Order: sequence, then structure tokens, then C-alpha cells
Amino acid sequence: MGVSVLVLAVFLQLVGGMFARDVHFDENYGVVWGKPDHVETWYRGRELVLLLDQASGAAFVSKQWFGSGFFHMKIKLPRGNSAGVVTTFYVNLTSGDGDGVKDKAHDELDFEFLGNIKGEPILLQTNVFANGTSGREQRITLWFDPTTEYHDYKILWNQNQIVFYVDDIPIRVFKKLTESGVPFPSQPLQIQASLWHAEWASQNETDWRYAPFKAHYQGFDVSGCPCATKQCMNECYGQNYWWNDIRELNSAQRQAYEDVRRRHMHYDYCAGHTPAPECSFNS
Repeated sequence: MGVSVLVLAVFLQLVGGMFARDVHFDENYGVVWGKPDHVETWYRGRELVLLLDQASGAAFVSKQWFGSGFFHMKIKLPRGNSAGVVTTFYVNLTSGDGDGVKDKAHDELDFEFLGNIKGEPILLQTNVFANGTSGREQRITLWFDPTTEYHDYKILWNQNQIVFYVDDIPIRVFKKLTESGVPFPSQPLQIQASLWHAEWASQNETDWRYAPFKAHYQGFDVSGCPCATKQCMNECYGQNYWWNDIRELNSAQRQAYEDVRRRHMHYDYCAGHTPAPECSFNS
């Protein structure tokens, strides 16, 4: 891709080792939907596999809500012909009442991997919902095969910005610009992951002969500020949480970010005739 070893080394010096704690799935997460035989636990809970067929998909969710954090998940996507198969990792912010129902003002930060037929690229779609406002999709092509081994996907969310990372490389930045009228996520969240089917995800039809499709997840430790109501949000912006100190990309991260945008951007909502006000700040 052209991202130098130096770029990665500088970034890893900042955050290396912060996601190293070995945690059993049940410690921080629970299955939220899907038939029992569509969820498999491997290696004494250190790995979880979600299955999708025509009968059901599956999903899991964090047991706690959070008010800020640097969230991550290691994922290996379904192999083979996976057109129409959507693998996700996201933080879903609703009213904070724990009912899991999206209200009209819900916030959400998405990683969505859009499966495809073998030989065609799997697209990674990111999206930012804030106060119920959507339509901020970006799609990139990945510079590796995400089905053959695990890769690490991360979301930084603090009072200054949201940053999406792939293997420590920033691929999207969304700055807090509420003074310019741009809504910004401001409600407690839960971490979620799912495997499901969507016809819109690919131009090719799903070939169910390859089912069950399997998505593998690892890395169930959580770096986040526990918070279930809006009253504790200000506490989660405090300097006692290390991720709140990350206010800007450094020069090495900026270089990697620009390289991804130049080489791998497939679709950007900011490329329209009337770009949203945040586009000039985030690109």
C-alpha cells in the first residue's frame, strides 16, 4: 500500500500494548440474537464465531455502556463467495436506557464489511450517525485479504474526534464541529458485532450453497469509560482516560491516512456537489 514501516512504528509506540489483555468473551459480552447453533465459542472463550445461513444470522453486544473509549475487535471475515454477507463491528448509541432500540436521535459508529463473490473486492464501509442524522458513508478497498487472517479494527471516540483505524492505520477522521452545526455523538453506547444478510451489500446475488458463512472474532478486552446515562458523560471526557489525550493525528499517521484516501477510497459522501460542512475539516 505504500505505508512505511516507520509510519507503523511511530503509531505503535503510542498505543502498543493497550489491547493486550487476554479476556474471555463472557467477561465483557453476551449474545443478543441468533439461533443457539449459530454462535460458536472456541479456545475457552478467546474466540467467537458467528454463523449465517438462510435461517438466521447472529450478533453479540457488550454488557456495559460507555461514554468514551478506544474500542477494538480482531476480525476474520467469511471466506469464499460471500456476496450479500455483511460482517459488522460498531458502537451503537441510543437513548442510554439499555433497551437496544434505536430512537430517532440515535448515534452510531459503524464498521461494515460488504462481502462479494470470490475474486471481487470486499468493501469496508464506515458510517457516522449523530443525533439521528445519517448519510455519511465512506467505502474503501482493503489492501489485504481480510478472510485469511485476523486484522484489528478500532474506533477512537472522545470529546474531540472520532477516528477509525485498520491495523493501526487511520482510515477516517470525524472531528467534533458542533459550533458549525455538525451533530456529534454524545450519548452512552454499547459495542456490538453481527453477521447478517443484505441484498444491497453486493451487486451479485448470495450463493447460499456456501452457507453457513462464518465470521471470527477475537480481542474481547475493552478500553472504555463505563457510563449508562448522560449524567456521567462529562466524567468520561476527563484526562484520567488516556484516549482523551488523542486530539490530532501526528505527522506519520496523517501520511498514512492520506495514503489510504488516495489509493483506496471507493466512495465518499463528501465527493457530492454540495459537500457536508464537516468534509473540509475531515479530509
